[in-house]
Amino acid sequence: MTSVSRAIREVLLTGDKSAKVFATRKLARDWRAGKLAIRFDCPMPDRPEWPSDLDLRLPRDMPRRGKGGSEKGRLALWHSLAHIEFVAIDLALDMAGRFGESMGEDFVADFLSVAADEAMHFALLERKLDSLGSTYGALPAHDGLWSAAKDTAHDVAARLAIVPMVLEARGLDVTPATLERVRTQGDENGAKILQRILDDEIRHVAFGAKHFRSICATRDENPPESWRNLVKIHFSGGLKPPFNDSARSAAGLSRDFYEGIV
Repeated sequence: MTSVSRAIREVLLTGDKSAKVFATRKLARDWRAGKLAIRFDCPMPDRPEWPSDLDLRLPRDMPRRGKGGSEKGRLALWHSLAHIEFVAIDLALDMAGRFGESMGEDFVADFLSVAADEAMHFALLERKLDSLGSTYGALPAHDGLWSAAKDTAHDVAARLAIVPMVLEARGLDVTPATLERVRTQGDENGAKILQRILDDEIRHVAFGAKHFRSICATRDENPPESWRNLVKIHFSGGLKPPFNDSARSAAGLSRDFYEGIV
């Protein structure tokens, strides 16, 4: 029986976008069906494979998106969202494969389900781009997201603090306004996609917060204090309001986590 770590590594090293989506969803199904051995006998790659024609740039070198109501602005928005969701597939897979042995089966199950969600989100966004006459890879994409994984590869608490509890939590803050802007433009299909992503991201952040609190309990640490310390060390962007307090609270991120770190 193939080990779960080997299966995860194989998907991480799948560069074709469609193949990665299908392989991720199959991996999650195989895990749920008990078809993968609970062994961690295969290391995770330092970096996943992405489409070979993807034009990756530093965040500072990205072209300006343009006005949201223009065709250029709309394409840039949906392409940016597709890139975020595509990278999120690999972030979730790496989380499960890199830290699953120490964290246990529930942890692996949670983050493989996250990876499957992100694959579904990407497929929806790729279909959206196709309806606009474009595709993922048609525009440049920034290479900043994976740096969070590299910087926290040594510590599961740091990874949880930054990826689900900062990066994904930021999506809870900004998605509602984007959703309303898209709906105002008459794009109800786009609004439905964003609502689905928002609903799922609350659950993803909740997984991160749950496992972070568990780690803090074993280390006899105060969760908000520990989180703030890790954010100061590993996240240079700074946390900026406004915050979606209701969505964050639903995900287990009460204001005592982030109120004093802005």
